[in-house]
Amino acid sequence: MPHDMRAIEIAAPGGPDVLTPTRRPIPTAGPQDVVIKLAYAGVNRPDALQRAGLYAPPPGASDLPGLEGAGEVVAVGADVTGVAIGDQVCALLPGGGYAEYVATPAAHCLPVPQGMGLDQAACLPETCFTVWSNVFMRGGLKAGERFLVHGGTSGIGTTAIQLAHAMGARVFTTAGSAEKCDAARDLGAELAINYREDDFVPLVKAEGGADVILDMVGGDYIARNLSALADDGRLVQIAFLQSPKAQVNFAQLMMRRLTMTGSTLRPQSDLAKARIADALRADVWPLLNAGRIAPVMDSEFALAEAAAAHARMESSAHIGKIVLKVA
Repeated sequence: MPHDMRAIEIAAPGGPDVLTPTRRPIPTAGPQDVVIKLAYAGVNRPDALQRAGLYAPPPGASDLPGLEGAGEVVAVGADVTGVAIGDQVCALLPGGGYAEYVATPAAHCLPVPQGMGLDQAACLPETCFTVWSNVFMRGGLKAGERFLVHGGTSGIGTTAIQLAHAMGARVFTTAGSAEKCDAARDLGAELAINYREDDFVPLVKAEGGADVILDMVGGDYIARNLSALADDGRLVQIAFLQSPKAQVNFAQLMMRRLTMTGSTLRPQSDLAKARIADALRADVWPLLNAGRIAPVMDSEFALAEAAAAHARMESSAHIGKIVLKVA
């Protein structure tokens, strides 16, 4: 391998234009790590938060943005089993995905699904880890239950709709245009609500209320989500695009036996992420291999065009995932 690589760094906290091409040393594999020569890297909201100075990398992680990617394993640590040099994998990354090479725990790698290109595979880890761990492991969504996900045409939303539908849940979603609502219905949502025109609360309550809600908006959505839950319902919070603060009447949690929970993925331990990877391998990868679900692709940018990719994501005009072509 060469000694250094192309990468995109955050020159200073700010807008998309602070994403700057640079060269960095190629990372080395720790005892339980692999080094991947990336073909594609996924672009996600946490990347933009890190770029803006609002989401610092955990201790020991690369300062380069990028939390998922796909490519070929080119080096393995001394204690690695189950992953070999030459394997094509997609992987959840601790950071560093906006680069030609990246190091990550081998236990966070998953095989590229059958018949899937590396561009699509690069879109899987961050969204699949997030949706499965929050909707199914924390939220406990089961077949026959009613599930509401906000932002149904985001990367998280398109994944959540497909997975919940494939697992037998009734799926409701919100989106910001008629076009996006149509796209959500095509993925398996039976009720797609244009939040610019209609209040989701009465429409969801008319269906019996949601058993599980996945929310990344926060702010005044928090109280509205609680109102839209069925008795014994579960609200799962994964982000706060609006605000982390809200005024809530907690008496309804007791009277209606509601549950509020949530998580962030990046700060969790390597072991916790490895357990999520094992669950994905058992329960989600068979669906991907069979073609029953697939990532929804919005657009592709060259690595050097990372700023344009961020501008596209922050415009909220996209439907599905945005990737950077690294190779």
